[in-house]
Amino acid sequence: MNSTPLPTPISAVMITLNSERLLLSILNALTWCDEVVVVDSGSTDKTTIIAREWGARVIHRDFDGFGTQKGFAVAQAKNDWVLIVDADELVIPELRDEIIKRVNNEPGVVGYEVPISLIFLGRLMSHGGEFKMPHLRLFNRRFGTYNTNRVHEDVELKGGRVLTLKNHMLHDSYGSLHEYFEKMNRYTTAGARDLNTRGRKASIGQVAGRLPLTFLKEYLLKRNFMNGYPGFVWSLFSAFYPVMKYAKLHELQQKRPSP
Repeated sequence: MNSTPLPTPISAVMITLNSERLLLSILNALTWCDEVVVVDSGSTDKTTIIAREWGARVIHRDFDGFGTQKGFAVAQAKNDWVLIVDADELVIPELRDEIIKRVNNEPGVVGYEVPISLIFLGRLMSHGGEFKMPHLRLFNRRFGTYNTNRVHEDVELKGGRVLTLKNHMLHDSYGSLHEYFEKMNRYTTAGARDLNTRGRKASIGQVAGRLPLTFLKEYLLKRNFMNGYPGFVWSLFSAFYPVMKYAKLHELQQKRPSP
């Protein structure tokens, strides 16, 4: 942990579930933070052991959606400024130095968008929409926190300025294609439930038409073809994602006969 207090102390916050693959490296990149809070939803691997031995504060909470889980985690931090880091996201030294400098020298700012770059099939996706995609991950919680979306949650702030940092976090999300499909299954189920709660409808045309259009957008318009084979696979899977989500939404909305 950080032995020299920062002028503006920052709490790093993450949620975990069976996240041992990269956790130690992720935590070691956060030693400059004033504290690290880990909210775990029932890991059966060594996630909580690694986190506690490293020195993080570990709290258990049953998972009921990404928005509420991250909102709870933010509320556990002891400092106003919080940095949200997923258990597969690495804060590089250049980003660390930029955060420390800017948080302490830009009055009136209540949040920063952090660029995040995807590593997929072992390759940094340096072209397309997954390179330095900005996400609001560093903010003063006195001005807001996460909404309650089950998936694709967002931070909602009121008052003050939100700026974008220059340096990025590296997002090494998928250890294998098997893990990718496990996550896709969880996310599309949560996404379908969210859409259903909001009253969205799923027609057969929506389900069928999304795959080719999304693939062409990802592969050609966003230039993922420049990422080689990983870019092709990413575009294909990205096109399949909304098909799964809307197919599950369609399934939720079908009336089943009573047994």
